[in-house]
Amino acid sequence: MSKLSEIDAWLEDNLAALLAEHRVPGAAIAVLAGGEVIDHAAGLLNTGTGVESTVDSVFQIGSITKLWTTTLAMQLVDEGRLELDRPVRDYLPEFALADQAAAARITVRQLTCHTAGFEGDIFTDTGTGDDCVAKLVATLSEVPQLFAPGEMFSYNNAGYCVLGRVIEVLRGKSYDECVRDHLFVPLGLTHAAAGPYDAIRYRAAIGHVQPTPEEAPQPAPVWALARSNAPAGSTLAMRPRDLLTFVRMHLNGGRADDGTQVLTPESVAAMREQQVVLPDLGMLGDAWGLGWMLFDWPGGPVIGHDGGTIGQSAFLRVVPGPDVAVALLTNGGSPTQVYLEVFRKVLDELAGVRMPALPQPNPAETPADGTRYVGEYSSAVADTVVSQDTDGRLWIEHTPKGIMAEAGGGTPDKTELLGWKGDTLVATHQQLPGVYLAHAFVGDDGDGRALYLHTGRADRRVSR
Repeated sequence: MSKLSEIDAWLEDNLAALLAEHRVPGAAIAVLAGGEVIDHAAGLLNTGTGVESTVDSVFQIGSITKLWTTTLAMQLVDEGRLELDRPVRDYLPEFALADQAAAARITVRQLTCHTAGFEGDIFTDTGTGDDCVAKLVATLSEVPQLFAPGEMFSYNNAGYCVLGRVIEVLRGKSYDECVRDHLFVPLGLTHAAAGPYDAIRYRAAIGHVQPTPEEAPQPAPVWALARSNAPAGSTLAMRPRDLLTFVRMHLNGGRADDGTQVLTPESVAAMREQQVVLPDLGMLGDAWGLGWMLFDWPGGPVIGHDGGTIGQSAFLRVVPGPDVAVALLTNGGSPTQVYLEVFRKVLDELAGVRMPALPQPNPAETPADGTRYVGEYSSAVADTVVSQDTDGRLWIEHTPKGIMAEAGGGTPDKTELLGWKGDTLVATHQQLPGVYLAHAFVGDDGDGRALYLHTGRADRRVSR
C-alpha cells in the first residue's frame, strides 16, 4: 500500500470522528501527492436542513482567494500590461487615502505582500453590482496610513480590493468575470463559484456560528460577506479538488492539466519569493511572498494560505519539490484543531515536513519589566490596552469597534499576557480551543516602547 493510500484509509476512518470531536458541522478535504488527488467529506453542510457534505460540495475559501487575485495580476504582468513596482496611481489615478503622499508612492507589489501600510480592515458594503469594488476603493480617501509604504507587514484586505480594482480596469470587466474567464475556464474547474449566484448551482455549505462557546454551532444568518471585498476573499467558493487543480497549475510551472499555459514559470517562481519577513506570530507564517504565505518548517519550505468568512474556515498548505498539497474546507466549530491533527500527519508522512507547535503561554519567558509593552494601541476595528499590575503581571484588554463590534464582538475582553518568544507575548485566554493568540510588540516610539502591537495586523500606539 502506498503512503497516499494509507492517508486515504486514515481519512476514511478518522475524518468524521475528528469533526464530531471538535464540533465542526461539516468539511471536505483533498490531498495531492505523486500527481494523484484523493478527497473525503463528512458531516453536514447545513445543520438546519440536514444536507450532507460530499467531496463535490463547495465551501468558501475566504482569503485563499488572495492567491487567485495575485495570479490574475501576474497574468497581466506576463502580458506586459502591469508592472509590480509602478505606483498604483499609474493604473488608478483616482486612488486616494488620507495620506496623499503615501497613496502616490504605494506600488502594486506592496498590495500583494501587505506592505502598503494603510488601514486594511475596510469591509464597507457597496452593493451587489459589478461596480461594487470600484465603489469600495472610492471610499478609502479617509483611511489612515499606519506606517510608510514598504516599511513592514500588516495584513491588508483593503489593499487586495485595490489590487482587484486594478485588474478590473486593465481587463475591462468585473472581478468575478476575471476569475471565471482567466482561471476557472483555462483550469477546467467544474465545481467553483465566484459568488452566491454561482454557488447555488452546487451543493453549497453555509457557515455556522456559536453565540457562546457552550452552544452548538448554528447556521449563520447570511451566506457571505460583502461582494465589495471579493478580491480579498468574501465570496469565492469551490470544492477542495478544484482548489488543488489551481495549486497543481502552480506546481507545474503555470500549466493547466490540459497543457494550457495559465501563468509563466517566471511568474510562478516570483510569487514564492520572499518579500517581507513577519514577526513571530504562529500560524501566519515566517514571511510573505506575492500572495503566498511562506513557512520555514523542518523538511520544507512550505507555502500556503488560510481563509475565514462568516462561519467558514479554509486551510491550504503546499510543499513544492515533492509536490504535496492539502486543502481542508470547513463550516464552523473549532476547525483549527482538525487542521492541526490532519495536516501534521499528512505533511509528515507524504512530504517529511514537521509542523512546529503553535504559540503557548510560558510564564518562564514573561519579561519582568513590561514598560516596553504597556500602553494603548488602536485600529479601525479595535482598541487595545496593555497594562501592568502591582505584582508585575501584564494584562491586555481588547475592545472591538466598528464592523467587528457590529458583528457581535463588542464586549471588552481582558486577559493576562505571558511570554513566548522575545517580544512576542501570548494571551492566556484561548482564541479557539487549544489556540492562543500571539501578540508581537515591534518598533520603537523613541522612548524604548513598542510602536506597534502586531497580531498579523499592526495596531499603532496611541498613548504617550
